[in-house]
Amino acid sequence: MTTHLQGLSSKEVAARIAQGKTNDAHEQTSRSLKDILQANLFTRFNALLGVLLIIVLAVGSPIDALFGLVVIINSAIGIFQEIRAKRTLDRLAIMNSPSATVLRDGAHHTIPITQVVLDDVLKISAGDQIPADAKILQSEGLEIDESLLTGEADPVAKNKNDAALSGSIVVAGSGYAQATAVGVDSYAHSISSQVKKFTRARSELIDGTNKLLTYISWVILIVSPLLIWGQLAHSNNSWQEALVRSIAAIVGMIPEGLVLLTSLAFMLATLALARRKVLVQQLPAVEGLARVDIMCLDKTGTLTEGKIVFDSVVELTPNRLQDAEHALATFAAEPNSPTLQALHAAFKDGQKPKSAIPFSSARKWSAVQTADGVHWVMGAPEVVLPDTKSTAFTRAARVAGSGKRVMVLLTASTSPKVASLPDAMQPVALVVLAEKVRADAKETLDFFASQGVELKVISGDSPRTVAAIAKEVGLRIQGEPINARTLTNDPTQLAEVLESHNVFGRVNPDQKRAIVKALQSKGHVVAMTGDGVNDALALKDADIGVAMGSGAQATKAIAELVLLDNQFSRMPRVLAEGRRVIANIERVANLFLIKNVYSLVLALAVTVAAMPYPFLPRHLSVLSALTIGIPAFFLSLAPNNQRYQPGFLRRVLGFAVPCGVTLAALIFASYFVVLSQGGTSELASTAASLVVMLVGAWILICLARPLKTWKLAMVATLTTLFIAFVAVPISRDFLQFEVSATQLPWVIGFSLAGAAIVELLWRRDHRARQSAQTKTSAA
Repeated sequence: MTTHLQGLSSKEVAARIAQGKTNDAHEQTSRSLKDILQANLFTRFNALLGVLLIIVLAVGSPIDALFGLVVIINSAIGIFQEIRAKRTLDRLAIMNSPSATVLRDGAHHTIPITQVVLDDVLKISAGDQIPADAKILQSEGLEIDESLLTGEADPVAKNKNDAALSGSIVVAGSGYAQATAVGVDSYAHSISSQVKKFTRARSELIDGTNKLLTYISWVILIVSPLLIWGQLAHSNNSWQEALVRSIAAIVGMIPEGLVLLTSLAFMLATLALARRKVLVQQLPAVEGLARVDIMCLDKTGTLTEGKIVFDSVVELTPNRLQDAEHALATFAAEPNSPTLQALHAAFKDGQKPKSAIPFSSARKWSAVQTADGVHWVMGAPEVVLPDTKSTAFTRAARVAGSGKRVMVLLTASTSPKVASLPDAMQPVALVVLAEKVRADAKETLDFFASQGVELKVISGDSPRTVAAIAKEVGLRIQGEPINARTLTNDPTQLAEVLESHNVFGRVNPDQKRAIVKALQSKGHVVAMTGDGVNDALALKDADIGVAMGSGAQATKAIAELVLLDNQFSRMPRVLAEGRRVIANIERVANLFLIKNVYSLVLALAVTVAAMPYPFLPRHLSVLSALTIGIPAFFLSLAPNNQRYQPGFLRRVLGFAVPCGVTLAALIFASYFVVLSQGGTSELASTAASLVVMLVGAWILICLARPLKTWKLAMVATLTTLFIAFVAVPISRDFLQFEVSATQLPWVIGFSLAGAAIVELLWRRDHRARQSAQTKTSAA
């Protein structure tokens, strides 16, 4: 195509950049550095622990300020991991950012779409996505697919002065367009800004943890004054030691590592998925997909690759197959549409036609004259075959019923006109095209089915075509495929239809949102895939929105997950990561809460009994590290494919509370027994610490099941390390431990009793979980 356009000059481009008239909408791909620092430094728990740290240092006991290292280490790890994740996600976003071809100073330049400025002249051709709202300047058979914006599948012909919206895709022809709205002023960004007003992804883990931490905060506020008063009023020790022991009790009630470990587990899962080209834009989405029980899929881009491939030529006129293939090669010589590109891949040696009429979505046919002077027409059966009872039309309908696309190839005695077909045409062959089914689609769908995730295929194509593709990839069709144009608008009735059918065609954007809401009304956790602007609101309404990397920017901006390489087969890995995270966090949450419970019960017990608190802060720092911090870190990263079950908080409290109460009773008993036999407070604290370590080791063995060699080695190593702290004189003196062989039988007896009770509690919970899993599988 010849153009006399020059585009903007370098000076004009610089002026528009200075005025901020660029296509950069300043969309962040990750959290800012300021947000990361604020989120990790200025927390409720850092503030509380910081105040306690200052008090301990003020009374002259820096050794007991070891818990302050937890604040520093936790914050440092959180900041480091989030900055690392930010860099990874930003780099991936840059690597996958689209580009545009602009005409500047009379020359073509390829630039990132963020560098397009207002009034830039854009060169567009088949396969390009229009980066900004624009006005067509020149068109040569230009046709644009606006389905990303409107949901309408048919391409729209564009002529000079017609408008083209950002996000639409050129499917045929080529041309030039001038940018009329860029950045935040573009249509696609206006949709994106609307959907960004919706709430963030919900996380049962985070919601449950926050609720729990709120309860604990109130308990601390109520109990702390009583505890401090009791220690100061009734303790035989100095006021400084009484205050230090009170702070030890308060620190024990704070699950300072639980929130961080949850975020850290999400972050590490996010980094693992980023290496597999899955961009996680909201951390809770990793967990969210593990809770999904229904996934709504679009046919194009998930079950199929979204492009047409040549399937076969079916003879209608005997002995004309070679002529038909020669004609198809001529059609494919200038592959400026998806259909011709598919033919070009199969017939690459065609000569350019002597004359041609390009395909138009309005005409639904195209024509060429081959080098030997024969006129050929290729088009949709319902257009080029007026006799719907003819053999050719019947055969075409039969092939179309299998889900494939059919074009009819005919010869004409006279040259076709742009506005009309010749009167006399002879059908020669059927040209069968097919959407290329993803090679991994069947395996991916089988995986979700095995995991109890129900699949709903929702598409704008005809129900028969959608069903044929779904069958090809192994989906078991429930009921008859539904034409969405016949669906009711009543949410209750719609929900009933959705429960009994799983293939829907001719679905418009508003119906996608209605479908999501109807499924949620039945208590389902819904994931939705999509790639168009018209999908954005449905994706945001869904519990988890999944966008394709090649989709519209508005859709990618709002989705919780983006499949950067458009590979739907990545989804099983996301599900596996989510289930690993949620199951492992539940494990480690038990560790934190058991400590909080026994610390709270002990605080109340020693206040009532007028006894010193059994531990110094340094004791709890070591015990927390060996029974909670270190094992929690490793367990949170361990493989775990346990199926998700709702009720995270209920299950955790059901195990942690009785275990914590049991441990508190054993600590109190061992401490009281040693003191009553004339032992010192150091000897009593050592006995209580040994009981906590040994019972804590058995709690780890229960929570780490199924046991592996590395898990047993971890428990053995941590237990041995604590015994070494008690046995080695230097560490024993530093931690103020005292050893006496006469107290060992008591320690062993209390520890065995505690381990037995913990085992019974774990077996009870394990049976309850298995029963719930059986009921879920049966349902």
